[in-house]
Amino acid sequence: MTAVQADLRIDRPEVADGAALWRIARDSKVLDLNSSYSYLLWCRDFAATSAVARDGHGVPVGFVTGYLRPDRPDTLLVWQVAVDEAYRGRRLAAALLDELAARTAAEYGTVTVETTISPDNTASQRLFTSFAERHGARLERETLFETDLFPDGPHEPEVLYRIGPLPAAARG
Repeated sequence: MTAVQADLRIDRPEVADGAALWRIARDSKVLDLNSSYSYLLWCRDFAATSAVARDGHGVPVGFVTGYLRPDRPDTLLVWQVAVDEAYRGRRLAAALLDELAARTAAEYGTVTVETTISPDNTASQRLFTSFAERHGARLERETLFETDLFPDGPHEPEVLYRIGPLPAAARG
């Protein structure tokens, strides 16, 4: 568990956090909202590759969910990043991402971080671009999923951001 600020700490999610993560994602109005069930499973099955920020009472106020790519176990794929509106502007998303990248590097040997971002999500673009800059890592972008691949209506393309290799200092 890492202290972010005096009143916040970052650690691994627990199953009981799933409902709060779902609410934070829903309230973001930016993320594709998954079922509440999926957030419960995520907190159970991918807790080791995810992070949650908690307030002084232990209530989740932000999260990063991720997993190790099966065909590239040295790559952390970041699925979602969200921070409760009351805690935005405190660099909490950056702290969550830094903590998770360092933890997975130390525990699993990850050297690359990937995520997908839609072209209209400028906050996530800034978050991952600044992550690469902060860690002195190369950032590559390419369209991973074109619009026509999404069966459920209009959806922007998803652009893959590949950051790495991360220098040893950035990996913990």
